[in-house]
Amino acid sequence: MKLNRILRSVLLATALGGAAATAAAAADYTVRATANSNENDEDYDGLVVFKNFVESASNGAIEVELFIGTQLCANGAECLQGVADGTIDVYISTSGGAAGIFPYVQVLDLPYLMRDDRVAEAVLSGDFTRKMRDMALESSGGAIRLMTIGNTGGWRNFANTKRRIAAPADMEGLKIRTVVADLPQELVKALGASPTPIPWPELFTSFQTGVVEGSKNGITDIMGMKFPDAGLQYVTLDGHAYMGALWWMNNEKFTSMPEDMRRVVVDGFVALQQATFASPKRKSIQAYEDFVAGGGDLYVPTPEEKAAFKAAAEPVYEWFKSNVDGGEEIFNALTEAVASAEEQIDADLAKDLN
Repeated sequence: MKLNRILRSVLLATALGGAAATAAAAADYTVRATANSNENDEDYDGLVVFKNFVESASNGAIEVELFIGTQLCANGAECLQGVADGTIDVYISTSGGAAGIFPYVQVLDLPYLMRDDRVAEAVLSGDFTRKMRDMALESSGGAIRLMTIGNTGGWRNFANTKRRIAAPADMEGLKIRTVVADLPQELVKALGASPTPIPWPELFTSFQTGVVEGSKNGITDIMGMKFPDAGLQYVTLDGHAYMGALWWMNNEKFTSMPEDMRRVVVDGFVALQQATFASPKRKSIQAYEDFVAGGGDLYVPTPEEKAAFKAAAEPVYEWFKSNVDGGEEIFNALTEAVASAEEQIDADLAKDLN
């Protein structure tokens, strides 16, 4: 009897393997998706969910191939060009990675506009993202489609090697690492610090040598890169920017599919978005614990202190609207979406508290 059960198991496994191979061979569409990250990243979590959903919901009609790292392209400009010309079907970028082609996406880096996860998730699941999609399609001549905006690393906070930051005055004179983009440099200057563009791979050594004394990062990045070992011991949870992840798709690939398959892809990106919303929350728990256990100073600003940071940063809003193509249009879209989300969330909260 035991032998018969084993044989039946082997035959079943063989049959399932054959069915999977048949399904793969029968795929009508292949989607090549890439992320310049690794398998410990939220982007990878999202892609695994997307692949599983799309292949299952399409009954094998769509196959999703994942390329993690720099196999297909090495940076935002190169990868987005690949999406435009169709050699890459799906790519995830930060706002900084896409700003060279779509400068208005830097609206996601404007500080202190979204108060918490609940607001950010409501905003990015609604018409604001569709507005940015329309702008990106127009800017790219209909080549690149924004499918969704998720999260990649939680919230940006100020971290440094020198002292606790509880007020804008505490930023005075600190050399803060930024990307090579105008907006984050304008923000750092508005708060009284000195922006210093440094490539990400060089940041650990730059902390050690004092080339820079601080950065704007999420806790999972800080701990993943072992920055405390380089002297980064102070983190202020000001949550000045939600770390949005922009998921792009070749528009021709998407529109070439019949409606039922497009529906599967859209639903797949909804599932991906939910996965990337959730992943940083779980991963940050251990990261914060490890930071404090290693002697790190973790400071939570009071509401009054956070209001002072926002007031100091307000000149950046006018700079953005005046200096970035499409800046005023997308700024208004975001602030209107935030106000609407806050109103609905506050109304719901009032009902839930009774």
